[in-house]
Amino acid sequence: MAEPSVAGLLLAAGAGRRFGGPKALVQLDGEPLVRRALRTLTAAGCAPVLVVVGAAADDVRALLPDPAQAVTAEDWTTGMGASLRAGLSALETAFESTGHPTAALVHLVDLPWVGPEALARVAAHATPESVARAAYDGVPGHPVLLGRRWWRDVAAAAHGDRGARDWLATRDDLTLIECGDLGSGRDVDRPGDLAGPA
Repeated sequence: MAEPSVAGLLLAAGAGRRFGGPKALVQLDGEPLVRRALRTLTAAGCAPVLVVVGAAADDVRALLPDPAQAVTAEDWTTGMGASLRAGLSALETAFESTGHPTAALVHLVDLPWVGPEALARVAAHATPESVARAAYDGVPGHPVLLGRRWWRDVAAAAHGDRGARDWLATRDDLTLIECGDLGSGRDVDRPGDLAGPA
């Protein structure tokens, strides 16, 4: 039986209005957050990894090792739902001839303290029917694991800035995977947050 394959889907399209600019371009320890998150997904065993871009798309794309990894969310200004739709649609079409990955691990660019160990722990639950997400001290967070069976359903339900939140709220099969022992799920919202988790 083949090992489950987990694609990484990095949402990096936001303008970072509260931060003062696109967070994908922000440097932490000399590394742009988009590269840090991409490296983390790869280290967790995700392949392929697609990066959804929007704000400053050309600048973000230029930071990627392979510009072909970039998927542009044309309507990114409407919120995270647009990024999720664009990414899942790209996964649907990119692998029609070669076979789809078992699941997609959806991660956000502004979570620099979620390391590869946490991502790998969630990815280990991959099946075509997976509905799972990381939790930090019991609080649901990212990444979110979506089995390929659900990609079209999630894309259809993703609107505004809520991403898959509303769809996930309807699921009684959602598995929370505790990762608080592996890192912090706190996001970078403002420049002062770069100092790290409290």
